Amino acid sequence: MARQSSINPDSESLSNNDVQAIQELQETFVTIKSELSRVIIGQDEAIERIFLCILSRGHALLMGVPGLAKTLLVNSIAQTTSLSFGRIQFTPDLMPSDVTGTEILQNKKDGDGREFVFIKGPIFANVILADEINRTPPKTQSALLEAMQEKRITVAGKNHLLQEPFFVLATQNPIEQEGTYPLPEAQLDRFMFLIRMKYPSRDEEIQIAKQTTSGKTPKLKKVISGKKLKELQDLVEKVPVPNHVHELAVDLVRRTRPDSKESPSWLQKWVQWGAGPRAIQYLVKGAKARAVLMGNFMVTMEDVEKVAEPVLFHRILTNFHARSEGVTSAEVVSRLISDAQKEKR
Repeated sequence: MARQSSINPDSESLSNNDVQAIQELQETFVTIKSELSRVIIGQDEAIERIFLCILSRGHALLMGVPGLAKTLLVNSIAQTTSLSFGRIQFTPDLMPSDVTGTEILQNKKDGDGREFVFIKGPIFANVILADEINRTPPKTQSALLEAMQEKRITVAGKNHLLQEPFFVLATQNPIEQEGTYPLPEAQLDRFMFLIRMKYPSRDEEIQIAKQTTSGKTPKLKKVISGKKLKELQDLVEKVPVPNHVHELAVDLVRRTRPDSKESPSWLQKWVQWGAGPRAIQYLVKGAKARAVLMGNFMVTMEDVEKVAEPVLFHRILTNFHARSEGVTSAEVVSRLISDAQKEKR
């Protein structure tokens, strides 16, 4: 699975225990994928990217048509990682309190008067599936996005901390747009990755037809604990990043901006807005997580290139010229990476 690293494992930033933990993580990820394959057929790329987000303490926006097992995938990941799972079905009438929880007036246990008691909402779980987030008004969307950013919620002037690790995977249906409330670019920027789920191959769909109609539902094993996952998140932050990799992340993001001197002429024709500084942070964090997942002890330029598409896709807003020519944000990112690879040579 992993490519052999040419970096000396005895890096000054990583202890021997860290090196051993990286090697164990590889084995753990292989086991998790094997366990998930009992209920999820295909979607290897989506699974890897979700784990990169989790290891980076980020959140993901999942784009895919109905029926691609998005809910089952997230629930299964929660099971294999011993994490609690919460699902919020976003609808036009959903209120912020339906997400965060609310205070209700109850009699005191000793019977002497009444008191307000906080009843936790579904946001109080480790892994949250925010299903069809664009179907609820901005007020409710903001309640979720505040929790994502602050790792806490505020109800009646009191702060309530959320459980760690905390990961939100929101979904959007790319087909139906009627009656939706599209996330503004400023809110989209809160998501580390936008993960596009693709249709399975013919062989995979044959396997789905056989496996899901037999009446048997496999019970997944717990592969890793929440405590161990938090330790791995801390480990990812320690991974050293060479200067030239930082420079690549910065240059890629700066070239997405049509008003920047570094942006190529072809991009200025197609792009209205480019990515902001948060994209640089997520490129580096995602590259660190990928390096660890691949069993390497230092981040390489390839790691940045591999996470560039899910990081930049939803941060690049194409203009009318691009849409009229059928050019998407994904093609813009692909061409930017191709240009960067040519410069390396």
